[in-house]
Amino acid sequence: MPEITTTPALVDHICRQRREADFLVEAHQTLSYGQFREAVRAVAASLINRGIQAGDRVGVWCPNRSEWAIAAFGAQYAGAVLVTLNTRFKATEAQQTLLDSGARLLFSIGNFLDTDHAASLDLSQLPALEHLVTIGESQAEGTAWSDFITEGLEVDADTVDARRDSIGADSPSDIIFTSGTTGRAKGVVTAHGQNLRAFSCFADLLGLEPDDRYLVINPFFHSFGYKAGILACLSAGCALYPMAVFDTGSVLETIERERITVMPGPPTLFQSLLAEPELAQRDISSLAKATTGAAIIPVSLIQRMRDELGIDTVITAYGLSECCGLATMCRRGDDAETIATTSGCAIPGVELRIANDATPLPTGEAGEIQLRGFNTMQAYFANPEATAATFTADGWLRTGDIGVLDERGYLRITDRLKDMFICGGFNCYPAEIENALSAHSDVQMVAVVGAPDERLGEVAHAFVVRRPGAEINEAELITWSREQMANYKVPRGVTFVDALPLNASGKVLKTELRAHLA
Repeated sequence: MPEITTTPALVDHICRQRREADFLVEAHQTLSYGQFREAVRAVAASLINRGIQAGDRVGVWCPNRSEWAIAAFGAQYAGAVLVTLNTRFKATEAQQTLLDSGARLLFSIGNFLDTDHAASLDLSQLPALEHLVTIGESQAEGTAWSDFITEGLEVDADTVDARRDSIGADSPSDIIFTSGTTGRAKGVVTAHGQNLRAFSCFADLLGLEPDDRYLVINPFFHSFGYKAGILACLSAGCALYPMAVFDTGSVLETIERERITVMPGPPTLFQSLLAEPELAQRDISSLAKATTGAAIIPVSLIQRMRDELGIDTVITAYGLSECCGLATMCRRGDDAETIATTSGCAIPGVELRIANDATPLPTGEAGEIQLRGFNTMQAYFANPEATAATFTADGWLRTGDIGVLDERGYLRITDRLKDMFICGGFNCYPAEIENALSAHSDVQMVAVVGAPDERLGEVAHAFVVRRPGAEINEAELITWSREQMANYKVPRGVTFVDALPLNASGKVLKTELRAHLA
């Protein structure tokens, strides 16, 4: 069998091999692998009929549902470049992404979370956007999804096959815009072959099998949902269960009813499940595999995922959009301490180093995490200056994250360079302080930022979500902290909150916390 290096080739291969098996399972419908392939080719045909060419950008602004996967992979089948849009975007933010990417066609959800997303757009401000396809009910002046699908009937199969065959491993497959938390978002361009290679590796290291049932709560517009979700499922041939809105009760109910075996998610997802009062009443014994990753993963969380959620295989991983979303993973069989305290070692084909600018640092010393290998991005879309600044002269990708490598090559994430602050001349890494505070029995979630201080420059300020029933106060937590960490790390202030502000991928929005202090 020839090597599979494009998403259309993957769709063709696995959907023929698993034609009758379930692929997309939703409350109102189930699509087999064979039906998914037919739907993908129908979208590709309709795009070709609309004049979409290879390399054109096609946007998808939609929550986790079957139409997202069909539209995205249909666009790629037609040689177009997928542009993912955050469903939490306001219309002006979505328009900025569409404008920056020059998308010619957009698939948009209509009514979702009390907003008609498609109708909220001002199309007069988007000169490149020629076509709008609406999914679900909408007041927008576009083409309904069902009507769009039938347009492809005018395009013969040979034409669709020819477009599919024109795509190569190095053809751009998607543009994922960075979160923009440190400035204007940049569009990360990655290619078919590198994404398939990365996430077939992910599926293999996690141990995905065809009989797995994979619940994807991570949003599809993010690498964690699209690549570690849909692409990984396709690579392994297992069943995918999309969930459009996160609700702990619904998650537990779905795991129990559908006998879900695999669930990835950020640490905040698992922390929320562990805090759910319903947990003890639900049978989630089928759940066997999970992946998580972030700059801070409390050791206690990994232990509780195993002990209280009963997950046998918990694997931590690390990646960012600029490296296809995946750079390191733990391995099955790694001991609990390794899984809890590291993000694993580099996946095959990827080099990893810790450096100060372009100077490599020795084992055990903290510095910037830098990557080199098949998974690094092609470019930031239409931004050569930013692209050049992101790579060293000898081709290493600067991640902006701080970490330490041990003698085995396993990576411990310390923090983001941008989050570090200096207290009385000492470098303070919020993730380190958060990890220490997470060990307190009354702390459910915590985020630390630097707060201005006349004498010390900046000091730590903690935003804390208490565990249910806990009554700890600011003075008690600060006193406890003085017994656990060096004085310069101890929070000088604590704000107790009901929830931390999160982006759609589950990361804490520290910009909002800093604004609250200001």
